[in-house]
Amino acid sequence: MTIKLIAVDLDGTLLTDTQKIMPETEKALKKASEQGIKVVLATGRPLSGVMSYNKQLGLSGSKQYNIVFNGAVIQNLVGKVMMDQKMGYRDFTNMLRLQRLAHVNLHFETPECFWTCDRDLGLNLATNATMTRNQIKVRKVEEIPQDFSFNKVGFSVMEDEAEVEKLWNNIPDWVFGKYDVVRSFATIVELNVKNASKGNALIELADRLRIKQDQVMVFGDQGNDVSMFANPNFKKVAMGNAIDLIKANADYVTADNNSEGIAQALKKFVL
Repeated sequence: MTIKLIAVDLDGTLLTDTQKIMPETEKALKKASEQGIKVVLATGRPLSGVMSYNKQLGLSGSKQYNIVFNGAVIQNLVGKVMMDQKMGYRDFTNMLRLQRLAHVNLHFETPECFWTCDRDLGLNLATNATMTRNQIKVRKVEEIPQDFSFNKVGFSVMEDEAEVEKLWNNIPDWVFGKYDVVRSFATIVELNVKNASKGNALIELADRLRIKQDQVMVFGDQGNDVSMFANPNFKKVAMGNAIDLIKANADYVTADNNSEGIAQALKKFVL
């Protein structure tokens, strides 16, 4: 098998439950990169929340890339944007309408910071901002300008996880028709513009790099990875801790994120 690009999700895949990269996984990905294979981190995070892990893996420069905001943006590692899909003010008002379906935080993500109109911030949102090295700007609805734009939306639990379940079960059909909607974790629902997904961004990046789709290997575990696992041409590896839908669409199920699952699969198929 000739693999030329390895796309790796972060949370629950590359990272352990304590936000670390396991030593054998680090070694395996570095070895793949040294052999000329593109290692691409594909995440819902902004670039600011990924760069420390790029550095740990020895990835840098204009010829290395990340897929961020769940596929709405492709950037190289000096920050140049190669693809940028945004939402605007009308989408902002649509999100405010959705928020009324449950008692959840709502925030809007841009490369510069997170924006929210919520005065009461749950721990989930605060933790997310800290983890991705982002400032949270709290503004009143009337303070948001008409030219406001953003790459991703997040609805997250404030106190009770059941509220995210309530939101998810009550999202109207028109929302799924207009946006790309994923349940990233039990506590988070995320939205992007329609067809902005990790899977589509990966197709775009591979095409730009003149890499065939059957030369792409993907690793993932959660709902925002489903688009990568829907592609029949990719070599798809599910983590042992992955949701059932990911495992059902995988070519191989490896060990979990706390047990060197990525290293295990790379040694079996690539290295």
